[in-house]
This record gives sequence, C-alpha cells and structure tokens, in this order.
Amino acid sequence: MSKVNLSLQILPLIEDEKKLYYVVDEVIDYIKKTGLDFVVSPMETTIEGEMDEVLDIVKKAQEICVDNNAKRIISSIKIDYKVGGITMEEKIKNYK
Repeated sequence: MSKVNLSLQILPLIEDEKKLYYVVDEVIDYIKKTGLDFVVSPMETTIEGEMDEVLDIVKKAQEICVDNNAKRIISSIKIDYKVGGITMEEKIKNYK
C-alpha cells in the first residue's frame, strides 16, 4: 500500500491534569522513535507512513495513555489516502 497521512489528536483523561502534557509528550516521543516523518502542530500530530504503520502507532498511543493511568482516552483520527501515495510535503509545499 502507498504512503498515507494520519493525523492523531489524543486526550488522555487522567486525575492529575498537570500530567496530561507529560502523557502527550510520551506519545510524541514514541512517534519520534518510529523513524516515520511527522509534524507536531498545536491541535494534532500528523504522521506519514504505510497504513499498517500509522494504525499501529494509534494503538500504541492508546497503550501509552493507559500505562500512564488514563481511565479514558478520547482520540480523533484523520487519514488521507491517495492511490499512489501522498506526502505531507506534497500537500504543504505551496505554503512554505
């Protein structure tokens, strides 16, 4: 399958609200370690990779939140799939 873009917004609901950013940072650190291209923005993180790779990241992100005592996780996911693939650079090159 071709490269896709997946945007992930994750909100772990944890008792200590001060720890929320710590948990989100843990998810972003995991994404960094995958070696895939990604962009962090104020509301979500966009990842470029094969469909299975990016969906595995979503699953692992949920696990990271649970491992950090999240009792509930609200996630929003958007996937941009194009036959032949699509890159983040292709989509934003006119705005750089």
